[in-house]
Amino acid sequence: MTIDSAIVRAFAPTGALRASINLGNSILAHADKTTGAPAGVSVDLACAFAKRLGVALELVVFDAAGKSVEAVANEQADIGFFAIDPVRGAQIAFTEAYVLIEGSYLVRERSPLQHNDEVDREGTAVAVGKGSAYDLYLTCELKHAQIVRAPTSPTVVQTFLEQNLDVAAGVRQQLESDSRVHAGLRLLPGRFMVIRQAMGTPKTRGADAARALRVFVEEMKASGFVADALNRHGIEGASVAPPGPAEDALEGRPLSITQRSAGPLPPPLPPGS
Repeated sequence: MTIDSAIVRAFAPTGALRASINLGNSILAHADKTTGAPAGVSVDLACAFAKRLGVALELVVFDAAGKSVEAVANEQADIGFFAIDPVRGAQIAFTEAYVLIEGSYLVRERSPLQHNDEVDREGTAVAVGKGSAYDLYLTCELKHAQIVRAPTSPTVVQTFLEQNLDVAAGVRQQLESDSRVHAGLRLLPGRFMVIRQAMGTPKTRGADAARALRVFVEEMKASGFVADALNRHGIEGASVAPPGPAEDALEGRPLSITQRSAGPLPPPLPPGS
């Protein structure tokens, strides 16, 4: 059975599914070392969803979360992969999370800071990626520390070092990687937040399209697709998010993205596809 044609049109008004991919978050996407093409969990999910809709896939690639969000909010892309945030939710309909990622703080070895709750103090400058989930979160949470915005998440540690700032905030895995390159750095223990990574589509695409995307994400989690993708791309420190609601809370009926049957789930994609 085929997917409702109205849902296909809602997601692919240009005839192809345009997926906004953020290479600034290495847990979700990266450039393949051999081909240079975008690869990763978000790319795999975009490929699977395009196959489900029966349309071609176009990847719209960015180097920062904020740019990726803007592309979807401005309808320059049809779907995207972002951290759930109420500010972004004004224009974007989010699914439930498919992956959970830890946010951590990085400091110099000689820093007096030992715990996360010591960061929010007068005179402390914290580097974050402009428009990232950490930027949005810390802008609301930090009452005393100063936020300094790096151009992108991958340049946070560079900004932290060049401007002699006190703290760098970001994805734990990215900070750990940077700390191996630059001597004299350490991560504060634990985490200051958990990022709930979800898929999203412009709210203008309608409630049925938003519901269809929610169903797709739940099926990808339940089938093991997301877990397989994390393993296939060698991602550590991120976990598959727990299941979302089993039924549509508003309609009280089982979720389905087809009028009758969505058909079998697509098999896991090979690396770099």
